[in-house]
Amino acid sequence: MSKRNPYCAVLGIDVPRLEVVKDHREANYYSLLIVALLERGEPITLEEAARRFEDADIADQERSLASLKRCKPDRPPVYRDGDLYALDPHDDWADLWVFRLDLRPPKAVPFPVVRPELGALPSPDKPLTIAHLDEAWREGIPNAWSAQRIAICVLDAHRRAMKSHEVLGFVRSRKLPGMLSEGSDSYWRRSTPIRVHEGGFWELGVDHDAVRSARQAVRARIEQTRRWAHMQPNPALMEANRKRIERRRQAHGEALARMRRVLLYPFPTKNPEALVLLDVQRRELATFLGEETAEATRRLAEYDIIVGVDVRGLLGTLGIEPGERRLADLRPPQKTRRLNKRGRTLKITTKLLVQGSCGITRPFGDEQVLQRYLRERQYSKLRQRLEADAKSLFALYQYGRLHGAVRLRWGFLDETIPVPWAHPDEPRLHNLKQQAVAQGIPLEIVVGSAPGWADRWSRGQLGSVAKEPGGWYLWIVDEGGYVIDEHEIQLARLANATATSS
Repeated sequence: MSKRNPYCAVLGIDVPRLEVVKDHREANYYSLLIVALLERGEPITLEEAARRFEDADIADQERSLASLKRCKPDRPPVYRDGDLYALDPHDDWADLWVFRLDLRPPKAVPFPVVRPELGALPSPDKPLTIAHLDEAWREGIPNAWSAQRIAICVLDAHRRAMKSHEVLGFVRSRKLPGMLSEGSDSYWRRSTPIRVHEGGFWELGVDHDAVRSARQAVRARIEQTRRWAHMQPNPALMEANRKRIERRRQAHGEALARMRRVLLYPFPTKNPEALVLLDVQRRELATFLGEETAEATRRLAEYDIIVGVDVRGLLGTLGIEPGERRLADLRPPQKTRRLNKRGRTLKITTKLLVQGSCGITRPFGDEQVLQRYLRERQYSKLRQRLEADAKSLFALYQYGRLHGAVRLRWGFLDETIPVPWAHPDEPRLHNLKQQAVAQGIPLEIVVGSAPGWADRWSRGQLGSVAKEPGGWYLWIVDEGGYVIDEHEIQLARLANATATSS
């Protein structure tokens, strides 16, 4: 087993070599930069990566450097810190690239193919059987088949006269959509092989050419189904694999929920003289000023996930190595938004996202005022304002975890932007809605602006989860029967829960 470095240890892979991966079908300058980072196990500059590319006979150093600069290397899972480029091994994109480059095996279990016992094909001169219909319609009734042909097949397989609702019931019992209905006989021509008797009985005349044509169509359908049988996985194994993946995701989500998280808020940003630590689980605040910041950096070792704006740059300023801890960067995942065809753009800031997502009008204090508090040693006012700023960031963080996205509202704009700090295995609002439907209980939700800090459920209300019959979309209805805009929901949990799920 090859020696492992921090990046490969998190991803659970052996240390790769550029010489082995360079000819892979997914190899390009960006993916090879990821391999170079995995190989080194630490941040590198683009110049160092280009020299390594030259050593691996990918391209000469000058060409490699130019190509690396053009490939937009500063995107997940690669991030930039000054001239250094590093890899976030906890990012889902890192795991995806490792799989695409065949550096790890697939997580899904390969399905053995189904090898059914093949019976004789139906003959146009003999009646069909129910087994023939089940095999022919295993993937559904072809849309091109008329209601008359469907009825002919069912009557031929049963070899007796049947009432219209019996024929329709046979089709529906197999959950097969089709054009057949109880009133279909009113549209059939006189030349139809099906004779309609009093009492709604349908009787088939087996000597009709349409019967032979229907048998041939069933035969052709079975031949097509058998031709692709080697591609058909075992349904039982598919269901077992689905459940296994769901159990793994649930276990991972529970493991993430147990991780201790802290939100780190500095002031000033570049050379912090004050640090606010907000414990996410306990919802406890601690502010450290001056020499006390050394104690704050020591406390960070207790946490598994560190949250903050430009959290990697902040830790570098504080001289802290993140190691294998997870980092959640609250910087806007998108820098700008184009407003019109003339090229006018909107700069997206953290303040704008907090205002749009959490409804906090003034999320952050004025920097000049905070500087004056610090200069005049008005520490009580400084602590109060900095802790309020940290609470605003906390509200944004929780909103993103609940929805998987944040809300951008400015003028005519009202849209959502997915966020990288919300892992898909963690429970979100959609998961809570599914649980509420399955258990038949309502949700307790907080709608509008961010909840208060002292009692965040003080504005809680009940919302029933409704589902369209036969549909998949779920929506939340308040006690007055009005549909709630889910983008306005700040907190949500099952009504009988004792702890929040957001």
